[in-house]
Amino acid sequence: MNPEQSARQLIDGKLTQAGWLVQDRKDFKRFAGVGVACREFLMEDGTEADYLLFVDGKAMGVIEAKKAGLALSGIESQSKGYSCRLPAYVKHYQLPLPYIYESNGSEIFFTDIRDPHPAARPIFHFHQPVTLKESLEKGSSLRRRLQNLPVLPKGNLRDCQFDAIRNLEKSLALGKPRSLIQLATGAGKTYTACNFTYRLLKYAKAKRVLFLVDRNNLGRQTYKEFQAFRPDDDNRLFTSLHLVQHLKSNIINPDTEVVITTIQRLYSILRGETDFNEDNEDVSAYESPALANVQVSYNPQIPPEFFDFIITDECHRSIYGLWRQVLEYFDSFLIGLTATPSKQTLGYFNQNLVAEYPYERSVADNVNVGYDIFRVKTEISDKGSRVEAGYTIPKIDRKTRHKIYETLDEDLEYKPEQLDRSVTAINQIRTVLEAYKQNIFTTLFPEREPTWIPKTLIFAKDDNHAENIVRLVREVFNADNDFCKKITYNVSGVKPEDLIQEFRISPAFRIAVTVDMIATGTDIKPLEVLIFMRDVHSELYYEQMKGRGVRTIPVSDLKSVTPNAVCKSKFILIDAVGVTESKKSVQPPLERKKGISFKKLLEQLGQGRCDEDALSSAAARLAALGNALDEEKQAQIKEICGKSLQELSNVLLDAIDPDKLEGKTGAEIEQLRDDAVRPFANPKVRDFLLTQARNVYMYVDDISTDKVIEFAPVKERAEGIIKSLKEFIELHKDELAALSIIYHKSYGKKQLTYDGIKELADALVNNAPSLSIPVLWGAFMQINPSNVQRAKTPEKMLTNVIQLMRFALGQDAELKQFDTVAAQRYNLWLGRQKKRGIVFSADQLGWLEEIKNFIIYNSSMTEKDVQETLSDKGGLLKARQVFAPVLPLPLLLTDLNNALIGANGEE
Repeated sequence: MNPEQSARQLIDGKLTQAGWLVQDRKDFKRFAGVGVACREFLMEDGTEADYLLFVDGKAMGVIEAKKAGLALSGIESQSKGYSCRLPAYVKHYQLPLPYIYESNGSEIFFTDIRDPHPAARPIFHFHQPVTLKESLEKGSSLRRRLQNLPVLPKGNLRDCQFDAIRNLEKSLALGKPRSLIQLATGAGKTYTACNFTYRLLKYAKAKRVLFLVDRNNLGRQTYKEFQAFRPDDDNRLFTSLHLVQHLKSNIINPDTEVVITTIQRLYSILRGETDFNEDNEDVSAYESPALANVQVSYNPQIPPEFFDFIITDECHRSIYGLWRQVLEYFDSFLIGLTATPSKQTLGYFNQNLVAEYPYERSVADNVNVGYDIFRVKTEISDKGSRVEAGYTIPKIDRKTRHKIYETLDEDLEYKPEQLDRSVTAINQIRTVLEAYKQNIFTTLFPEREPTWIPKTLIFAKDDNHAENIVRLVREVFNADNDFCKKITYNVSGVKPEDLIQEFRISPAFRIAVTVDMIATGTDIKPLEVLIFMRDVHSELYYEQMKGRGVRTIPVSDLKSVTPNAVCKSKFILIDAVGVTESKKSVQPPLERKKGISFKKLLEQLGQGRCDEDALSSAAARLAALGNALDEEKQAQIKEICGKSLQELSNVLLDAIDPDKLEGKTGAEIEQLRDDAVRPFANPKVRDFLLTQARNVYMYVDDISTDKVIEFAPVKERAEGIIKSLKEFIELHKDELAALSIIYHKSYGKKQLTYDGIKELADALVNNAPSLSIPVLWGAFMQINPSNVQRAKTPEKMLTNVIQLMRFALGQDAELKQFDTVAAQRYNLWLGRQKKRGIVFSADQLGWLEEIKNFIIYNSSMTEKDVQETLSDKGGLLKARQVFAPVLPLPLLLTDLNNALIGANGEE
């Protein structure tokens, strides 16, 4: 069979799979089925179209076939020529024929002539006949309809949401296949998606939209948001207008217009599987990467044209591995939603970032809150520890949690990185928790009554670690079972989503411990403290975990679960493991096959499997096993395998290391990999490794004592804020009136006004990064605590912005709240008046007290202010009469204004 015949055979097969009846010209029977593909159809000019496509007896499209392996670019004009040269007597829908394909059997390109700018695009498979007919019946192509969307009304959309939708629609109108929207956590990504999905269904007449989520519980959240969404131009709920389905089985209702699912289940459906274990959707795709060798085949029940649009929520977590084959199966526009885009994200979306709303801007807009970082170090977490020989300590089976005791015949020494991996140091966990407890109401939330612990989320390393933390939290806080609970996938008797909801609304449930169940996507607004007791090496995952604390919440809602809270103006990140200091990466992990059991992986290696992902994952698991085994077990493995676990792991890595393989032939590489997996061909080796993996015990060090060596704010972030403030001052010192007066000390020439300091405060908040009063005050407190007055809510006094500017400029040696220094300056001013022979009466002092208090909150007082704010005392006329015997009122106001803001330099 020559290349052309090979291509024709592949094309015939694919047409048949898509529901076309393939016929030779001599056997052509146009009503033989809904779709008929006629080979070598004779055109008006005597040329032959390789395939002419008929639907319900009418010509609709053409296929130009080329031999296998031939590039298809450049032959579009030939295909288009056939679409224009149909004999006049042949029944057709329109001319030129609207649908044009080019194929070499392996590749297929498709053009819809009705598009505004018809251009060939690659597709996975030929479209089904009924799909083409339905598209034609809509009158215009999807891409043309996208150019005619009505103007987007602002309605109740936030600015960032409005900009995102408007820019997305511009991108779609230009026919760009991939668009990325960056909206900070809490900015309403799903609400934004509900809005543009509604418009795509209503105005673009989209057939169906797929909404991909990372985990099942996020799918439930998305479904609830669609249920609650009510469009601006229709008083009905979205789900009353459009059928929305959150998949809990592998059956998609054909009438569904919005499908919500995970990529794991979608792949299962494409494979034709009738069922999929819902538990597989509870683990984040970020934590469990896709299996290697994901192969996608044509499924006539879910053809590539099944979805017009695919929305991927937090798209950076699953589309870069082989899952991307699942996405690229569909002939769909791809819309990414993310809070933390990486270079890979931008690259995958063709650098088409249509909206950018970063975390810093969301804080400035009061969509989110800022945060402070505190580093807690203990002796054990910093240096490790040693249990001397002779002590009897517990050992716990990782799988069953069965406990046995062992008397050490030699010292048990461990490093910080082994904590909660091969050794659990009970007192280290206890010490961190005690340090947190002791600092809650003295350092972290000094303005609060020491009653209700702020809602706190602790990130643990694994389920065993989480179990230990829960027990110790209850002990340290002398609390009951409701106070602290574990929210992981290994909680029996209750659904994780019910625990999450309880954590949101229950005043009794104060501290939750998780591994990754609440690490991404889950919205818990009352959350005020995150404690990292596990390190994270992925920059994207770390940002997602931090995002759990950023959400703002109305004061009344916060008080309903945390009654002693004043407000949520920030959240606290407590780093107990150096997560804020460790190097982060956006590269994929060495372990690439978490979705396959160790037993199955070893079996496949024994059968000769030696692809890159399998070898990489095996190396990672052997290395991890080696870290958990003692020297005796390591020696046994070396005796049975001929190599140590470290040596086995390195041999596997050498077989896939590009540097090691450079210059080698394909045969040499294959031989190297065969040699690397040869030990696993021995069933004794496989069985021994499995036995050790199953029976690994973790030592419990309940002997070593521990103590805190540091509980302090992380200064690097504070230093960055102060640097930004100084840059802001230099940039705006002659632009903002209040800042200019403070910078140049020109109080005598110009007067500070409330409007002026309000303008300055607003400009600081709108800066990137946001420089709000509490953020700046907290930064100065971290950098120079001995010279900064502790302030509970410095933002409540707008005039504190004056204090911040003076302190930043070095005009004041100490940073104190304005009311504190104003009161001191007021008393000094009274003393100076007395030296001048002016003694105020009790009535005059009463008026002065009112004037002083007004200046404290407004920076100055004028005669107009006296009339408006002191009208109950008689207003301006009465004030003039009261002070006439001692000082004219205008002179008194000017002198007191300057005195209280420190314009005369006296304290």
